This record gives sequence, C-alpha cells and structure tokens, in this order.
Amino acid sequence: MAYETEDHETQYCFPAINSSCIKGKRSRHEYNIMYVLLLLLSIWTVFLNLLVIISISHFKKLHTPTNLIILSLAVSDMLIGLIVMPVDAINLIETCWYFGRTFCGLFVVIIGLLLSVSLGNLVLIAIDRYVAVCYPLVYPRKITMTKTLTSICICWFTCFSGNFAFAINYRFFDTAQTDVCYGGCYLNVPYSLRIMDLFISFLIPCTVIIALYLRIFYVVHQQVKVINSLMKSGKCEIEDSVRRKSESKAALTLGILVTVYLLCYIPFYILYITAVTTAEEISSPTMTFLAWTLYANAGVNPLIYALFYRWFKVSVKHILTLKIFEPSSSFMDIFADCS
Repeated sequence: MAYETEDHETQYCFPAINSSCIKGKRSRHEYNIMYVLLLLLSIWTVFLNLLVIISISHFKKLHTPTNLIILSLAVSDMLIGLIVMPVDAINLIETCWYFGRTFCGLFVVIIGLLLSVSLGNLVLIAIDRYVAVCYPLVYPRKITMTKTLTSICICWFTCFSGNFAFAINYRFFDTAQTDVCYGGCYLNVPYSLRIMDLFISFLIPCTVIIALYLRIFYVVHQQVKVINSLMKSGKCEIEDSVRRKSESKAALTLGILVTVYLLCYIPFYILYITAVTTAEEISSPTMTFLAWTLYANAGVNPLIYALFYRWFKVSVKHILTLKIFEPSSSFMDIFADCS
C-alpha cells in the first residue's frame, strides 16, 4: 500500500529492483480521499461527455457542422476522463509508475494527442463561427458536413503524428533509459523543443482563436446595431433577425467555451515559459495541480452546453428517460421541445 506505515521505513516502488524509485508516503486518510475524489472526477467527465456524444450522434436535427466539431471535442474530453485521469491518478496517489516504460512513452503520446486535439477543435470551432457570423450567405456552401469531417480527421491525424514523432525522437519508448529510476515516468524535454512546442501547441493556435473571435464579436456588435435600427423603422424581417441572433448566441456560447479552456491552459504555459527562460524546474505540486486543471476542463465543457444550449438539456432528458430507444426517436425535433 502507498499510505504511510507505522515504522516509517523507506518504501520502494519495486523492492526487488536495485534501481527502483522511492515511494512517497501518505496517510491512510489522505490516500482514500484522493482515490475517491479523482475517481469521481473521472466518472463525471466520462458521463457528461458521453451524454454530448449520444445527443449529437442520435438526433438527426443535431447533425450540423458546428455540432460535429463539438462531438469531436467531446470524444477527446471523454478519453481524457476514461484513460488519462485514471492512469495519472494512480501514478499521483501511489507516487509510482506501475505500467512499464513502454506504456510511459505511449501515455505521453496519448496526453499530447488529446490536449492538442482539444485545442485543434477549438480552432475549428472559431473558424466555423467566423464564417457563420461574418459571411452568413456563403456559410452553407463553404462549411459542409463533408468538409468539416475531413478537417476533423486531419486535425486528429496531424496531432497524433506530431506527438508520436516527438515520443520516438526523444526515446520515450526506450526501456533502457538510464536517467530515470525504475517506477518513474518523467518528461525530460530539451530546451529547443520546449520553445518549439510553446509556439506550435499554444501561441499560434491561441493567436488564431483570439483574432477570429475579436473579429466575430466586432461583427456581432455591428449586426446588433443594424437590427435594432431596422426594428425601430419597422423594416426588419423577423426570420432574418432570429437567424442572426441565433448565430450570435452560438458564437457567444462557443466563445465562453474557448475562454474557459484558455483560462485553464494559460497558467500551465505561464510556468512552462518561466521554466524555459530561467532554466528552473517547476515544483512537482504546482505542475501536478496545473495538469489536473487541464484535465478537469474536459468535465467543464458539457456544463457550458447545459447552461447555454436548450437542445442539450432536452436531449439529455430524452436519453435519461430512455426515450431514445423508441421507434424513430432519432428524427425527433429537438428544437421544437426547446420552445
């Protein structure tokens, strides 16, 4: 067990191996509380994102390019709760890596893949909303289901290829690493690669997202002014007004989604930049806290949908009451129930 013994003897992750890492000591109380809390967080993340996946996949009315990207984001978030959280929780609580050095390298790829895919999906969402709000007349022709699905597949493939090449190049699959004690899984990222990762995995995508949303909110502000003036003069068509307000609301909701993600991500990279520029190691508790902040964001996204998307509340109600098993339930008009 990982909790502290009465004799306070030094414990090792693998007592029979000379190069074994030393196991950290925890009280039984701390040990049990951490397991319960992190297990609940993992279950919460998987369950909520599974509701999003089922909703968008099942109901035909929700098959839109925007929702297809949300579905991709929900898949990556669910995998964080299903794979990353349980494995990293065991490593955190036990203070030992019990899954072997080969899986350590694979785990690095999985974490990098899912976090980079999440950011890539946010870039796709920003592009989708930019075209919808700024160029509404060409949106149905430019942004189709086929093009969106192709973009999502390219995003996943690119992120996987980049992270896999990274792990291969820096020997994260190498079982003969001599700089790591047995029972540890550590990332020794070179200085040059940290700088490259900072730009490719954070600064460039975030710059694109922020620039697009600044333009979106500027256009929305101008559209609101025009609609208000037309309504006062009695020349505003109700259908066009409703459509523009719907697009603006979607942009605002997804903008909140992006903002929450960046608020979870930016502190991690602030310390990441500090470590690069000052050549100082980030303290383990701080890095662990910020890493779990990123993981927890995967369970926050569905709450944003629940707060701002009426269709999500309706679809969840149908799922939990098992109405989705009724004949032709997939053709149910979710938006009719939202009125």
